[in-house]
Amino acid sequence: MGHAICLGEILIDCFSEQPGRSQGEVKNWTPLPGGASANVACALAKLGNAVEFIGAVGQDHWGKALVKLLGDMNVGHQGVQYRLKAPTREVYVVKESNGDRTFAGFSESDPTVFADAHLFSSAIEPALFKSASFLVLGTLLLAYSDSRESVEQAVALAAERGASILVDVNWRPMFWPKPAEAPSRIYDLLQKTHFLKVSDDEAYWLFGTKSAQAIAHQLPHLKGVLVTAGQQGCHYCFPTLTGAKQIEGHIAGFDVDVEETTGAGDAFTAGFVHQLLHKGVSCLHDGAAAHEVVTFASAMGALTTTRPGAIAALPTPSEIEVFLYLN
Repeated sequence: MGHAICLGEILIDCFSEQPGRSQGEVKNWTPLPGGASANVACALAKLGNAVEFIGAVGQDHWGKALVKLLGDMNVGHQGVQYRLKAPTREVYVVKESNGDRTFAGFSESDPTVFADAHLFSSAIEPALFKSASFLVLGTLLLAYSDSRESVEQAVALAAERGASILVDVNWRPMFWPKPAEAPSRIYDLLQKTHFLKVSDDEAYWLFGTKSAQAIAHQLPHLKGVLVTAGQQGCHYCFPTLTGAKQIEGHIAGFDVDVEETTGAGDAFTAGFVHQLLHKGVSCLHDGAAAHEVVTFASAMGALTTTRPGAIAALPTPSEIEVFLYLN
């Protein structure tokens, strides 16, 4: 069994616990580690997988703290790059009066100045990909020229070594200096990948449909499409090797007491990749096995919503086992 590589952002999410207040009105923020790719890496490590994280942080207090966290979580961090003149990204998230979370801004007004936007392809070590079975990445790095080149480099290295590539769209328009450029760049990336995970809203935005089967028809080279819809569950489609039929299905959402949804989608992605690392991609050509894989991923996502924080809320393998047994 090879290891996984997660390429993308690691950052600080600053949460307000004062409902109804704008960013300027909030007096106290709760900083927590985050970033979709880092969340996936930590989740995979917590499940017992070997995983490497590739990303960039500032040569500052938060950057050093985040790299230490990766080490504490048993995530390999040889691929982390430090930027001297670019800070670690801080994201401000306010709470609406109804309890919903809303993006309020960054610690700098220009989204391009942060370290994660300046991940250099020339500094990515090919040796990290030597025994990789999976490359997992989002799409935020496509927003910036330096990091976009790094995505292209990582995808090429993964392809050379026969690793599976999964893209979790994770659409966040505030990260993009020119959001209108996002769809074409994401679509170009998807031509080189094997698995796609999108929320139902992202699916409609990109493909004009929320159907996993319809998306698989639009992108026939994909080995799998997962469309998540929060508490409404997940639809999936896995074409067979012959293309004669497809493994299709739906996993209903688990009934849990939701504390915080941040990181649930990343936990789902990690649960899915974890299953394929252990069972092999070919298991998706069996209907019952595919159902089990997506059920595990869904349970992972559901359990993460029952506690605050993205990384702190990640469940252990034994917690998932008990949860599935009881449900």
